[in-house]
Amino acid sequence: MSERGHIIKAIDPGSIAEQLELEPGDIVLSIDGKVLEDIFDYEYYINSESILMVVRKMNGEEWELEIENEYEDLGITFENGLMSEYRSCKNNCIFCFIDQMPPGMRETLYFKDDDSRLSFLQGNYVTLTNMSDHDIKRIIEFKLAPINISVHTTNPVLRCKMLHNRFAGEALQKIRQLYDAGIPMNGQIVLCKGVNDGEELERTIRDLSEYLPYMESISIVPVGVSKYREGLYPLEAFQKEDAKKVLDIVGRWQSKLYKEHGSHFIHASDEFYILAELPIPPASQYDGYIQLENGVGMIRILEEEVTAALKVIEEDEVSEEISIATGKLAAPYIKSHARKVMDKFPGRKIHVYTIRNVFFGEQITVAGLITGQDLINQLKDQKLGSRLLLPECMFRSGEEVFLDDITRTDVQKALQVQVDIVKSSGQDFVQAVLGSVKENEASYDGYELKEIIYE
Repeated sequence: MSERGHIIKAIDPGSIAEQLELEPGDIVLSIDGKVLEDIFDYEYYINSESILMVVRKMNGEEWELEIENEYEDLGITFENGLMSEYRSCKNNCIFCFIDQMPPGMRETLYFKDDDSRLSFLQGNYVTLTNMSDHDIKRIIEFKLAPINISVHTTNPVLRCKMLHNRFAGEALQKIRQLYDAGIPMNGQIVLCKGVNDGEELERTIRDLSEYLPYMESISIVPVGVSKYREGLYPLEAFQKEDAKKVLDIVGRWQSKLYKEHGSHFIHASDEFYILAELPIPPASQYDGYIQLENGVGMIRILEEEVTAALKVIEEDEVSEEISIATGKLAAPYIKSHARKVMDKFPGRKIHVYTIRNVFFGEQITVAGLITGQDLINQLKDQKLGSRLLLPECMFRSGEEVFLDDITRTDVQKALQVQVDIVKSSGQDFVQAVLGSVKENEASYDGYELKEIIYE
């Protein structure tokens, strides 16, 4: 944002903004006489049949533009996506993954965001500790939804301890305000062994279920414990029996709430079922996969999609040897899907390699936290075939870069193999294995901070 107004970065071809002769570098000063605070003001005020926009051109002229837009997007991209500064996190959570990262990595990986606007724009989970009464009023006025909330516990004293913020308990009252206004919400609990599990988990589920139906779902994810925890709060990783206890609680509450509300409401991430060595629940138990980005139901939906994709693809006589690399968590399931492909396409030979997380510690088992150096070191003497397939979650969003700044090109050179980045659906997996996805069709969503840092 300039001293007054918001700088335009780009104009979409054929858009209303182009017809109005707006250009990159022009500054939007106001809409209908109102100065724009951020992207939400802009989106709210342009959602009208007619608006009056004041723009300062690059030559200093100020234009008053009367726009009849019939609720269309104007086609403007601003220099700052939020049209204001990002809000950093005010908490010092005992489980924050950023605090468990080694020094010397990319500067952006150490930025802790807790910006409520990213909850709506990108699906990030926020603690509400960074939100003022003004923020809450705007959410209610603009009817922004859903908002994703990192709850962790509804015990105010314990929440202050877990977030290391004396206002964290008070922030829970904002959930009641959003509920009273009918704003849809989703919640997240990062479960820490001996801290917010057991009776505290029971309390949290009970309290949050009172906000149904506007609190639409809650996910439970296990805390990630890396090897870089010196000087931090002592946390332990969950083991088999711990995971079983968590799933017992989840199962009881799901049965109760489904009978009362027609929603399972509380969902454990796939990792708990794998740790407990229990079957992944059926698709009907996931309520439409509302918590998919938190690792809830990803294994089940991938299995369904792979099975469906294989049914409609005709057999061929192509011969090819390829390889796939993934994390310990998903490896058994990827191996199962690879066998299904090989059963239908006997000419294909697929090697699936499980990458141990040496960089962060072997208790970290998700593919999204695998570094390029671990990948190279563990695959350099393996049979890779003509192509190596890697899941998109290993890469930075929109780029081809691992967490340790090693690139896809670096991996290709080091391993002397073509690297294909595979999107997340079962259909994409099957097509990538069969070599039927063109490179320019790839759309990498990759890892985001919200997948790495539970705040």
